[in-house]
Amino acid sequence: MELDETAARLGVPVEDVERVHQLAGDRPSAPLPDKADARAILGRLAVPPDDTTEIMAGWPDPDSPHWTPELRWLLDRSIALVRADLGGHGWLSPGPELPRERGPAWRHLYAYAYLALVDVVTAYHRDHGIADAVSWVTLADLGRNLAVDRRMRGEGWPVMQSWLTLHARGGLYELGRLQHQRGDGAIDLHIPESGPLTPEAVAASLDEARAFFPRHFPDEHYTAFACGSWLLDPQLREYLPEDSNIVRFQRRFELEPYDEQEGPDADVEVLRFGFRSLTTPLDELPRGSVLQRAIIDHLKAGRHWQWRRGRFPI
Repeated sequence: MELDETAARLGVPVEDVERVHQLAGDRPSAPLPDKADARAILGRLAVPPDDTTEIMAGWPDPDSPHWTPELRWLLDRSIALVRADLGGHGWLSPGPELPRERGPAWRHLYAYAYLALVDVVTAYHRDHGIADAVSWVTLADLGRNLAVDRRMRGEGWPVMQSWLTLHARGGLYELGRLQHQRGDGAIDLHIPESGPLTPEAVAASLDEARAFFPRHFPDEHYTAFACGSWLLDPQLREYLPEDSNIVRFQRRFELEPYDEQEGPDADVEVLRFGFRSLTTPLDELPRGSVLQRAIIDHLKAGRHWQWRRGRFPI
């Protein structure tokens, strides 16, 4: 298959297709689960009913007219690309952003890739002695992210499809309130949309991680917890009370010097996570919480939020 023709038929830049080809090479892919088992698996992955219906409707059956040769090639090579980095914990894009309006096969291609990798990564978990309960609660972030993307009308998925390769490679684990990403000397903390960020819930999650990583990854040595987020922006203290959960979470960290060139655009991230919308005008966003009012008022004043990194010892 000629890569330039493949890119043209997929409607994506040729360099994106070349990247997939280079990273996947002739490495082995992995099969999707049997279609008869797919609904049950999607249920365990917390995929909402609307997305389950679409995923099943677009299923890559051998005789499906929706699955062109180039689309099947991309699915196969995307699975191979992610599988080749099993055990990795860095940011990894599984492939190009596709034109979603072409239908469920296109819209959910990377969800199909994720499904194919479930058996691969759960076997990796078992090899490291990780309990099934941890595996499934971690992998169920697929459903959470599909639900967010639906709320965002498709604005979230390009970021989320890369984020979810961490789960599919065994690079991240959900332990209580926080998600913990393996790294180089530090465990990176992530905050899913799963309830209040209370000090008690955070402390319990950190304690769980302190036991989890030495037990299951004894060759990896961590000296700190780290986090990169707009939630660590000290400017939030201008708006939030000192006893708020966010401020108390911030107090755990020693911040690194601010570098406006590092990390994602914090103004975009606060809208993504605070409102699950990137296109709604500020005057039309809800003001139902202190945090939402702070985000809006700060931006309307012509100020900008900061994406900050910090850490504290394990």
